[in-house]
Amino acid sequence: MRKLLFLIPLLIAFGLFGFFYAGLKDERDPSALPSALLDKPAPQFDLPALLADRPGLATSDLKGSVQLVNVFASWCVPCRQEHPLFMSLSRSNEVPIYGINYKDEAANALGFLEELGNPYRAASADTGGRTARDWGVYGVPETFVVDRDGTIVYKVVGAITREEMNDTLIPKLEQLQSEAS
Repeated sequence: MRKLLFLIPLLIAFGLFGFFYAGLKDERDPSALPSALLDKPAPQFDLPALLADRPGLATSDLKGSVQLVNVFASWCVPCRQEHPLFMSLSRSNEVPIYGINYKDEAANALGFLEELGNPYRAASADTGGRTARDWGVYGVPETFVVDRDGTIVYKVVGAITREEMNDTLIPKLEQLQSEAS
């Protein structure tokens, strides 16, 4: 009986060791944040324009072509890092880019776009952050690929790098555009 009492903690320790070891070998990307909205229609929203010379953004604008929706803020350092990539993509006219300015003062957001350029076909102000929450935004920047039916098909959490833009995002956009043709 005494030997059995000695074996029980030993078996429990081996079981825990096996459990943790299996977790370490898990090959999923721990930095990937799942999105409940992937392969679902973009949420319903209608936001006011951020810029006087361009329209605001609403769900109805996200149909008819493949497009990007970028959630950004002037106070967001990673947003500044990825912005030149959006400027370059915007100049190529490959895909319309829409901006949702998240919890920002209008003057600061306008200053951000004046300083770095405006890649957005339309930019809207989400001052309270409700629309971003509806999109499942964890923090800025986040970028969504929306297909021609208005369905969210891809999401990037954090700043887009040149490698990610060239290796993942542009091929995804080209694939969706060729499927739409």
